[in-house]
Amino acid sequence: MLSVMPPVKSRRAEYTESTRDAVLDSAARLFVEHGYGATSLDEVAAAARVTKGAIYHHFANKAALMTALIDRLERDAHDRLQRRFVELSATTDPATAGLAVIDEFLLMCSDPVYGGLVFREAPIALGWQAWRACEEEYAIVLIEDVLHELERSGAIPGPVTGTLVTMVFGMLGTTGQILAETPEDERPRVRDELRSTYVAFLAGLALGAPGRTLPNQQ
Repeated sequence: MLSVMPPVKSRRAEYTESTRDAVLDSAARLFVEHGYGATSLDEVAAAARVTKGAIYHHFANKAALMTALIDRLERDAHDRLQRRFVELSATTDPATAGLAVIDEFLLMCSDPVYGGLVFREAPIALGWQAWRACEEEYAIVLIEDVLHELERSGAIPGPVTGTLVTMVFGMLGTTGQILAETPEDERPRVRDELRSTYVAFLAGLALGAPGRTLPNQQ
């Protein structure tokens, strides 16, 4: 049986890809250090050691550059959190795995690049609706996966509704914004407070699981 070799990139394709990555990396650093609004494409080009024309070859404008940057950050974040949940679900209960994913997310939001760009700069740069659409593309699927796994395990009652998914999505977005605006020395304390809120939220959901009695119900 003949094996199919993966296509080999040409040197031109490799150069084009490396140029795009260099622009994204430089933009990320400058947007974090100076803010999206205060950073020009000329500065990004200089930092990436490319021409401004090279930037326009990949991105129509600065907003398109920011969109691509957020897309890369969120794709990597989604993959990281999903792997964490799948790995832990194989060795522990879904509720513990879900809380571990929340812990990982809280740490990610405390990172200046991920938290600062995704939750502070992007809503301003892209506008609320475009930013929310970008977030939904990655977050909603992961939220649904985790909630459905909790439902299947009996940790929370079903069915998992769109309302619940949207509510959790809103909580996570607010969490990211809180940590992005929190001074670095205060973030450990704020993370603990946020974690306690999620623990209470999950515990509240669990009250409706089979065999448990909701408050004020017989």
